[in-house]
Amino acid sequence: MDLQISLFLLCILFTAGHSLNCYDCTSLTGSCTQTSQCSIWLPNCLSAAVTVNSTTLTYRSCAPSVCPSGSINLGIGRGSAKCCNTALCNNQDAPDPTSAPNGKKCYYCDGNTCSNTVSCSGTEDRCFNTTFQSQVIKGCVSKSLCDVPQLLGSGSFSCCEGNLCNSANGVTQSFLFLCCSLLSFILLH
Repeated sequence: MDLQISLFLLCILFTAGHSLNCYDCTSLTGSCTQTSQCSIWLPNCLSAAVTVNSTTLTYRSCAPSVCPSGSINLGIGRGSAKCCNTALCNNQDAPDPTSAPNGKKCYYCDGNTCSNTVSCSGTEDRCFNTTFQSQVIKGCVSKSLCDVPQLLGSGSFSCCEGNLCNSANGVTQSFLFLCCSLLSFILLH
């Protein structure tokens, strides 16, 4: 019994000695001085930033072992995330995504309309669809962020590779075309 208690205490001391300290805050000003000691289940530091209508919200925290870096373009705003794994390495804002277009285009939503297009840039090599609080969200995203869908939304999150592949209308239009063709065939024969 004493051996089990000794091993348990040794494991706790070993784990505590190797846990990471990260900055931990959400801010509109960009300044962050609060830190926290991460648990063994959150072995990385994360720095993220989202800009909408010239307002930037920064977020810094401990992060899980699957912690991708990349960018997202919502048409009405942009965001980026960067992960690192050394003490207090998330002391700076996530880098601004590059604005150099990469040739890919995706649909994005502006209010209730999701027929607008946005030019993707940098590492944004995928289009995506998701819902957040029953609001449809579409845009461009880096593949690394697609690989961890729980970061970007809930429920029906999906990424695709082709230009304008995130259109919900594509399936509906194809279905309507198929129905009209079938109806024409039946009526004419």
